[in-house]
Amino acid sequence: MDVWRINLAEKSLQVEAVPSGWEKLGGRGLTARILLDEVRATCYPLGSENKLIFAPGLLSGHRLSSCDRLSVGSKSPLTGGIKEANAGGTTAIDLSRLGIKVLILENKISNGLWVLHLSMEGARFDSVDDLIGVGAYESTRLLLDRYGSRVSIALIGPSGELKLNSAGILNLDKDRVPSRIAARGGLGAVMGSKGLKAIVIDASGTTGPSLLYPEEFRQAKQILTNALLDHPQSMTYRDFGTAAMAQLCNRLGGLPTDGFSKGSTSQIEEISGEHMRELMLERGGESNPTHACMPGCVIRCSNIYGGKDGRPIVAPLEYETIGLLGTNLRIHDLDIVAQLNWEANDIGVDSIELGAALGVAAQAGILDLGDIDRVFELIDDVRKGTPLGRIIGNGATTTGNVFGVERVPSVKGQAMSAYDPRAIKGTGVTYATSPQGADHTAGLTIRAKVNQLDPKGQADLSRMAQINMAGYDTLGACIFAGFGFSTVPESIQQLLHAIYGWISEANILQQLGKQTLQMERKFNTLAGFTKAQDRLPDWMTKEALPPTESVFDVAEEDLDSVFNW
Repeated sequence: MDVWRINLAEKSLQVEAVPSGWEKLGGRGLTARILLDEVRATCYPLGSENKLIFAPGLLSGHRLSSCDRLSVGSKSPLTGGIKEANAGGTTAIDLSRLGIKVLILENKISNGLWVLHLSMEGARFDSVDDLIGVGAYESTRLLLDRYGSRVSIALIGPSGELKLNSAGILNLDKDRVPSRIAARGGLGAVMGSKGLKAIVIDASGTTGPSLLYPEEFRQAKQILTNALLDHPQSMTYRDFGTAAMAQLCNRLGGLPTDGFSKGSTSQIEEISGEHMRELMLERGGESNPTHACMPGCVIRCSNIYGGKDGRPIVAPLEYETIGLLGTNLRIHDLDIVAQLNWEANDIGVDSIELGAALGVAAQAGILDLGDIDRVFELIDDVRKGTPLGRIIGNGATTTGNVFGVERVPSVKGQAMSAYDPRAIKGTGVTYATSPQGADHTAGLTIRAKVNQLDPKGQADLSRMAQINMAGYDTLGACIFAGFGFSTVPESIQQLLHAIYGWISEANILQQLGKQTLQMERKFNTLAGFTKAQDRLPDWMTKEALPPTESVFDVAEEDLDSVFNW
């Protein structure tokens, strides 16, 4: 495996050996290491000095269930700090098949819009000015026509071209749909600033990454697969996807409702995972409640949400989108939320950040909650890049700053996901202290068997969740792979030995997680972050959340202790 370093200004490729300090890192850990090694933490995120890094995880490329995820890293234009956003799909698999341990994009192209094409022959650049302003779905169709139906693609939509801070990077799923988005932190804006519309990866003619001990790998893979299939949570997510969280969050009083002013809705049955599954089964056609975003995944927690005619509206429809573009905006119709999700994907924006920004805009009187037509109008403004669209497209914090709204649900400039921290306080600690900004995937605690309203012990809970998730992100493992790894943790050691020949300690997951978090925090410190940034917005410590009437009251000394291990 090699480092592929692209100088965009020169349109050149340099293939390098992997430095010794990078060898035992992948995914999120490797993006953190490279940013700390090579990027000045105070640089302008959309300038030439910033870098955009694509790193498959340590286990990626071997069709191991739930372990082919891609990490994209950069300095974030949204938070001003370090950022990693990850996604499933096929990008990590095909980068690994080409022998690419990490792809580093440096500098920027000064004119036009381009495709970076990677193959066994190296790298080339093709002008695609005809795709300027074209949505992600149509762009994908045209790129597949040009480059062949079996390539992998990472691309941006119009929001990335406009350099909006909510822009993500879309990746193709196994059905060649641009549905797997590295959404958070504005990394699509970084890609747009570098003059790239898409990266096309053609791995034809390759045999894939090698295994040092194939039989040991086969045995470890079977152990993990069995553990995944035997875990009851795997079956829950297979049947209901992430939308299974809707009922649980509603019961806990942590479902963002009416602009984060309530934690539950009486209309939960209309947007629940159970109802969504019933709709898709009833409608038939191409609707599918059980779908794999990555080849070889046995959990299959994704879905293809079809309309009344059975034709796809969007794939997938996830809980976080249902919360932020649904109940948060007083919308309880899954068909409408799915259509909003399609629009967000086509523009290439993070649906979490978009929904939170629209909720803030409602407080400013820009729209009325529940006004579906107005929501579509504002999203079209984002697509067109109107002044109002740019404000909303730059995220919840920008929207609040422009319109003078205090009640902005964000940390370090990034919007909270669909778990209100006043009711799910361990996740609130993660929102506050994660180097990534408010991000549930950095350490979700909702399934811990604790009193979620008790502020005591939540920092300890978040600490372990953050360490484990940083480890999984470095391995390239989906959060749901944790169902299997938690049952057979020794399989991580076995897999790393089978692939690389490494002798690892039993706590290798935690070692990777701690190392990654330490590097990320060091980068943010160099960027000017202090413990003052490790706090939830003040209004959440004072405004009680119905129906629990809870505020976020985890002690500041507990927040400051999270990374003391």
